Amino acid sequence: MSMMNAAAPAPEVGETVATYAKYEGAQKAVSKLIEQNIPARDIAIVGSALRSVEKVTGRLGWARSAWQGALNGIMLGLLFAAFTVIWMPQLDMAMIGGILLIGVGFGMLFRILTYSIVRRRRDFASVMTVSADHYEVAVSHAHVSEARRLLGTTKPRTQVVAPPSNEPPRYGIRIADASRQAAPSDSQHPSTTPSDSSQASAPETKAGPTDPENGSAEPNDETQSRD
Repeated sequence: MSMMNAAAPAPEVGETVATYAKYEGAQKAVSKLIEQNIPARDIAIVGSALRSVEKVTGRLGWARSAWQGALNGIMLGLLFAAFTVIWMPQLDMAMIGGILLIGVGFGMLFRILTYSIVRRRRDFASVMTVSADHYEVAVSHAHVSEARRLLGTTKPRTQVVAPPSNEPPRYGIRIADASRQAAPSDSQHPSTTPSDSSQASAPETKAGPTDPENGSAEPNDETQSRD
């Protein structure tokens, strides 16, 4: 690859400090930074998402092509006349007029020939411009904080997103509560001891009134009847 076809390296533009939708806004920001003693060589305007816009101005024809060629020929004739006057200061006005007419003739001829070649592929006149979706103002790393302060912009915060989990979502249940429910508590399910079961199975006997003389309990009427 030759040196003419090699792509030139992109210049270092620094860090973006502000973004504007129109080029005029970026121009005002650069002027403000320069007024506040930010070095101009450390500032850059970067246009992102470039696009070309071709505005059609009219249809081309033989007459229009001749008229445009005549206008271009006048400028060419004036240039030739100026050089002729410099070289020959005593040249009369008729000669200058002739030079202008020669320039007009060359301009018309060149334009008509050009139109005759391209008229089958392109029969309209247009103006092409290049615009960008938005414009970024960038400065070198040494002046990033100062430029942000002057323009009233802040560095965007980086949001950390948690990795996705395969566990289904839990609604209204905390992890601590779930662990407590998984382990049964002894207080909720009391155990029955052998002594309690024996006491519960023993029949109840009714004792009669106690004799105050001998201290023994009198037998019940039901036991006497059995005897």
